Order: sequence, then C-alpha cells, then structure tokens
Amino acid sequence: MNDISPDVAPRKKRKPSQNRRKSRELVLKAIYRCMINEGDLRQVLLDMKDDPDYLKADEPYFKQLLQGVNDNQAVLDTKITTFIDRALNELSPIEHAILRISSYELVYDMSIPYRVAINEGVELAKTFGGAEGHKYINGVLDKVAESVRPHEFRK
Repeated sequence: MNDISPDVAPRKKRKPSQNRRKSRELVLKAIYRCMINEGDLRQVLLDMKDDPDYLKADEPYFKQLLQGVNDNQAVLDTKITTFIDRALNELSPIEHAILRISSYELVYDMSIPYRVAINEGVELAKTFGGAEGHKYINGVLDKVAESVRPHEFRK
C-alpha cells in the first residue's frame, strides 16, 4: 500500500550531492573489500545492500561508479602510478581505493567538475584514511586532474 495519509508530510528529498557522497563511501568500502579479500564484485554488491547507508545513497550512481572503477582498474592504476612517489603496492589500501574512485571520476565522468572529484576524494581520506592522508590524496588528484582535464584545470 502506497497511500500517504494527509497528516503525514512527504519525506524531504535529499540533495543529490549527499546521495552521491554516500555512494562514494559505499564504493570505497566495496573496492577496499575487494582489494583486501579479493572478493567477487557481485557478492560485494549484494553485501553492500545490507549497509545502513545504502538506503541513503544514490543507488544508480553507486552501481555505475563501482562497476566503472572495477572495469578500469588497470587504466586507473597506470594513471595514478604516474603521480605517486612510491610503488602502488606501498599505498595503503584505503588511499589506493580513494585514488581509484576519484581518478575514475576525473577520467571518465566529465559531468563532475574536477574540483568536486578532488574534494570528494579528500573528504573520503579525512573520514577513512590516515591522519595526514588527505593531503597526499589532494596532491596526487591535483596532478591527475591537470593531466586529464588541462582546459578545465587552467580556468
């Protein structure tokens, strides 16, 4: 039954950015889990639906981002490797996953301004990464953005 009684106000729609932020957090958890446990993406996707934040996320964006990062790992890692100061396997798995997610948005989703992609990566690092990891993430993503979006970056 989908009837809403007149006494109950309809739920306020969430801002798409908040939904996308939750989507990015869930993708981070999923990518991290796949990296650590070498899990099957389909199973990880099913398990993510049990996460309390799943209902708050933008589900289509979550699925698109997770699939995109998963399908393009090699390209993303090659791009990231160009701008890091250590071997890829020396990055913390959280930093590595964040760099993959934000690099994916920078390389493949031109609808997201480069500053937003960088900022979202930095926010993920502040929430889930090490104490100063967000500074490293910011520096690397800044270089990725400059290389893949030179016209937008110069403005």
